[in-house]
Amino acid sequence: MLRFFHADPDHFDLVFVANATAAIKLVAEGLSARASDNDFWYGYHADAHTSLVGLRKLASAGSRCFTADIQVDEWLDHGAEIPSRENSGGHSSSVGVFAYPAQSNLNGRRLPLCWPGRLRRSASKANVYSLLDAAAYVSSAQLDLSDYANAPDFVALSFYEIFGFPDLGALIVRKEAGHILLKRSYFGGGTVDMVINGTASEWHATKQSALHEALEDGTPAFHSIAALDHALNVHTKIYGSMSNVSQHAGRLTYALYSRMASLTHGNGVPVCEIYKGDGADYRIPRTQGPTIAFNIRDSHDKWIGKSDFERLAIINGIQLRTGGVCNPGGIASYLGLSPVEMRQNFAEGLRCGNEYDIMNNKPTGVIRVSLGASSNLDDVNNFMKFIDLFVEKECSRRRHGLPVSRPRYPRMLSWKNESRPGCQHAPTADLQKLEGPNENTKAYLVHVSTLNVHCPVAQCLMAFPLQEQLWKHFESHKPPSPSRWKFPCF
Repeated sequence: MLRFFHADPDHFDLVFVANATAAIKLVAEGLSARASDNDFWYGYHADAHTSLVGLRKLASAGSRCFTADIQVDEWLDHGAEIPSRENSGGHSSSVGVFAYPAQSNLNGRRLPLCWPGRLRRSASKANVYSLLDAAAYVSSAQLDLSDYANAPDFVALSFYEIFGFPDLGALIVRKEAGHILLKRSYFGGGTVDMVINGTASEWHATKQSALHEALEDGTPAFHSIAALDHALNVHTKIYGSMSNVSQHAGRLTYALYSRMASLTHGNGVPVCEIYKGDGADYRIPRTQGPTIAFNIRDSHDKWIGKSDFERLAIINGIQLRTGGVCNPGGIASYLGLSPVEMRQNFAEGLRCGNEYDIMNNKPTGVIRVSLGASSNLDDVNNFMKFIDLFVEKECSRRRHGLPVSRPRYPRMLSWKNESRPGCQHAPTADLQKLEGPNENTKAYLVHVSTLNVHCPVAQCLMAFPLQEQLWKHFESHKPPSPSRWKFPCF
């Protein structure tokens, strides 16, 4: 597998783990012994995955979050050395790690791959190692480690991000930095040559023949490792190379981005708020991966909840992700959420995965779509047809008092909830269907329990203005008793 990443086995070793997070945790274990001596410093980019952010808890010598690329550049060129503790010999004993993602898992922005080499050439940071989270990057780009001198010391990745199967991850280690990992306290079966038990003579000998033998605890996932060879062969047979995948996915994503960015309601209000990083260009793979993060607005410039969007997407056979997507720094930056606002949202009930979509007139998460090797132009066209359901093409007629059809996007209707201010009470009526002005604007009124939907902000009902295929879907999912269907009247 090292050859797949153009890595020379003389300079690199590969450790099989469960996933990219397990790879990051393995680096953390190697540094935990130093943390007890207050000599581990940690720097990380704000656009990092939550699993990278978690290492800061071990940084007993302090940590720093770099909120922008320019801060990293300044630190590499002119920044002071890491905080250090002098040992008895007068030499610095501090060790540091600088970690960042090769590609943002929020919006696909690709960060500079030259930072590890620049870090290694910095005399004042000789004891700082680099950790690259390549999990998102390797799914659609060629990770090239052929330049040994400028390669990261540690690379965390997941093979299922590339091949889909098997469920397996890896930590690629630059052998010159491998000694850091061997300082971990824990040892498991298969990683030692001998163990002696006893209160007075406890001792163990870690395997020395190969780095991965000393780090792969327990029985290796040999079925998945065997399947990995088949996955690589099939992937190469179908797609040829990762360069082909990158070009293919990049062209599709640029086409989708261009169409989404130009989509407007009838009154000119943009439909999609796309969160694109500074310097990112969907036409240049070096700066941008095949991922789009966005939110939806209605014709009145009001946000449409991501949860409603996701539910309708699933019904239409579209798989996407919504929420904070395990990127707290990116969410805070792109959505303009201050630490005070995020703590306030948490105090008011916001949790990972729940449906507090809009709080204080700001989204709490994003909608993320990604394209890859198996995507095609039909996927782009189908997604645009789905987004078109949220476009109010005739909304400008309202300003002139002309009749218009009902909007086709989902409408969240608040139910009275005394525990949360701001929710308005509406009288109820027992209804099964509400006929719109024409066939295309039928609404099916479904009790919240029908879709297994729970809104912690308020007990909500959803009226779905549906096209024919959605109408048929709900016809086959009627609740057992019509008396359970409620509709807040206007």
